[in-house]
Amino acid sequence: MQSICILRLSAIGDVTHVIPVVLSLQEQVPNVRITWIIGKIEAKLIGDLPGVEFIIFDKKAGRKGYAALREALRGRRFDALLHMQVALRANLAAALIPARVKVGYDRARSKDLHSLFINTRITPAPNQHVRDCLASFLEPLGLPPAPPRWTIPLSASDHEFAKAQLAEDRRNLVISPCASHPLRNWPAERYARLADHAVARHGMKVILVGSPAPFEAEYCAAIESAMKEKAHNICGKDTLKQLTALLAHADLAVVPDTGPAHIASAVGTDVLGIFAASNPYRSGPYNSLAWCVNRYPDALERFTGKTVDQARWGAKAEFEGAMELVTVEDATAMLDRWIEAQNAAKTKTAPDPE
Repeated sequence: MQSICILRLSAIGDVTHVIPVVLSLQEQVPNVRITWIIGKIEAKLIGDLPGVEFIIFDKKAGRKGYAALREALRGRRFDALLHMQVALRANLAAALIPARVKVGYDRARSKDLHSLFINTRITPAPNQHVRDCLASFLEPLGLPPAPPRWTIPLSASDHEFAKAQLAEDRRNLVISPCASHPLRNWPAERYARLADHAVARHGMKVILVGSPAPFEAEYCAAIESAMKEKAHNICGKDTLKQLTALLAHADLAVVPDTGPAHIASAVGTDVLGIFAASNPYRSGPYNSLAWCVNRYPDALERFTGKTVDQARWGAKAEFEGAMELVTVEDATAMLDRWIEAQNAAKTKTAPDPE
């Protein structure tokens, strides 16, 4: 293999799961040329990944976006395409990518005519985390699946921005409260009570983050105003790279099912996940599943009448009231457990007094 094209346009969380695939390819096939077709926002996070050619596909450009992609690939032919997205938009883009082998999803995970645009499938694997699923795209190429290893390039200024927001004398808790789907959001008042608990009981500094979107700015403002303690609200004031650096230097992140949970996991920071509308064992922060508050089974049974075993893997429980099944006590108890574990680990590694 001399050239491989990866097609994964979005979303932020799923894009971070593709990074291990890239790193594994570069390690196992050192001279391979990798081209990644990616969305505009996602490219802002990882578009400078070393050794990768990125082609940005504008999902909102309609026919012009497909024409631009066709022009960018004119005269090109790849040994393999890793077609990692089943949405119809991505399937149509895959038709424009010339490749000898086109690897796609197994039949159970195919939709939107995905099967028409591939000629090789990954092995079926029920009850699999999204990261492990994407890692398995290397197997049809005769390579072992990608291990969970990440790198996201950051500049010195990104790190400087992050350190300017964080306290040096206490633990730092970053709260990124907003998901792309509003039915995955936990109530702002409950975030406020969790944040107050973190400050009052554990002496933590709380930093609120989010995109510049008006809804997210309003959500963070609602959390801040409902708090009795003080929070540092920088919602809309950081870039994706600066957010990544902030998460890398923080001690803990509190996040629902959304991209920053996966960014934090990728940079090695623990995540206290707030889950009810989706299954953390499929789409939660990969390295922090033990720290996720998981009311998904309760939500699924209440709103669909099915258990996790009875429902389709990956079925959502995105219903009004689902996220309210996660109580403040659930979250504060998990935070207390995390603090206890950190203190125990610190005591264990401390040098014995002479």
